[in-house]
Amino acid sequence: MTTSGDRRGGRRDSGRREDRRGDAERKYRDKDIDPARIVARDVLRAVRERDAYANLLLPKLLRERKISGRDAGLATELTYGTARSMGFLDAVISAAAGRPAAEIDGPLLDVLRLGAYQLLRTRIGSHAAVSTSVDIARSENGMGPSGFVNAVLRKVSQRDEQLWIDELAPSMMDDRIGNLAFTYAHPRWIGEVFYEALDRSTGELQAALAADDERPIVHLVARPGQITAEELALISGGEEGRYSPYCVYLPEGDPGQLDAVREGFAGVQDEGSQLVAIALTRADVGADTGRWLDLCAGPGGKAALLGSLADVEGAHVDAVEISDHRAKLIEKVVDGLPVDVRVADGRASGLEPGFDRVLVDAPCSGLGSLRRRPEARWRRRPEDVPALVELQKQLLAEALRLVRPGGVVVYSTCSPHRAETVEVVDAVLSEVSGITRVDARPLVAGDVFDADSLGPGPHVQLWPHRQDTDAMFLAALRKD
Repeated sequence: MTTSGDRRGGRRDSGRREDRRGDAERKYRDKDIDPARIVARDVLRAVRERDAYANLLLPKLLRERKISGRDAGLATELTYGTARSMGFLDAVISAAAGRPAAEIDGPLLDVLRLGAYQLLRTRIGSHAAVSTSVDIARSENGMGPSGFVNAVLRKVSQRDEQLWIDELAPSMMDDRIGNLAFTYAHPRWIGEVFYEALDRSTGELQAALAADDERPIVHLVARPGQITAEELALISGGEEGRYSPYCVYLPEGDPGQLDAVREGFAGVQDEGSQLVAIALTRADVGADTGRWLDLCAGPGGKAALLGSLADVEGAHVDAVEISDHRAKLIEKVVDGLPVDVRVADGRASGLEPGFDRVLVDAPCSGLGSLRRRPEARWRRRPEDVPALVELQKQLLAEALRLVRPGGVVVYSTCSPHRAETVEVVDAVLSEVSGITRVDARPLVAGDVFDADSLGPGPHVQLWPHRQDTDAMFLAALRKD
């Protein structure tokens, strides 16, 4: 028989247990959490919740929170690596949790992705990867959700990356593209696009996906007439580039902290993008009257390089951008250079024909820069491409109208997708007469390397696994 005193004692014991649980909750909520992992979690959350760009948000948060040195390096690795591996990680998490990752509460999924990445794709010890993830979950969500995180990550840790791939990837015998795409954390449809662009070579596909899955080093551009690549390499501690005479490789460090970058003498720009702008200026146009055009100028990197080269050559650049906000950003980048920024639709710019050189760096799927925009591979869809292709055709047709006889148009995309590259050029040239294809390989190679190494031509397709640049495409066309 239970007395009222027993019941009161039970209530007192229950109250003490609740107090102890509350004390534990407060203890873990007040526990210091690794700032590098917190900033990585916050960027991943912003990517998931509001489609933020990791490569834009992370440097801003690192500066705001005064995170530097090894902590900044860890935060960068965890953020970009987790965002890049998201599809692979979600498959593993789904298997470990026994339910689809899409059904897991978003904030917990961010933590699980971060923890799974550490377990499978870094050398961080499993205890540290699990315990720090549990601490993050507990500090925000309490004991219950943190227990779920603990259970899932412990199950993830029971296999290494290759064992999870063996269990979850499509069979290499049945689906080579699917197997390689899963192994190197790409959607299958992107694997198919690369496979076709690489002439259906499985070996090249594996090399391309593997290179795309690595974190690239920063490429700087030394603005001609303002600083040389040699000078920029000396003051930055970097190394001069292999292909562009203005490129410097920066293996580590925040480029935004370099005086040359802050003062506008240099910028951050992939070497492949530099080669596109350089190719336009190397083309033979006869007597150059100095009228150059960048028909799709945002965000301004190529316009700034063209403007610097135009300043040296005594030429002038018109830079067209449809967005007023982006046009203002371009104006800041090209300040002091012979560049006029015009807010207009490149398909109907209102400019008078007669340009010597026209660059059409067309809006595209961005499949060539996935390693620099880690979350982009999981955002793009095959159904995005047809509308982009139609826009690309219209822009190229307008560029050919604006260029003078004897002048050259360079059409480029940061995508190897054949629908956006050779097929766009073929389609436009089937409708526009009096245009000759120019071999773009010597325009890219210059005197630096053998043009034949760029393939059979006449267009050029760069690749991360071949040139260690973004997968830039460019074709050169001359009006007869």
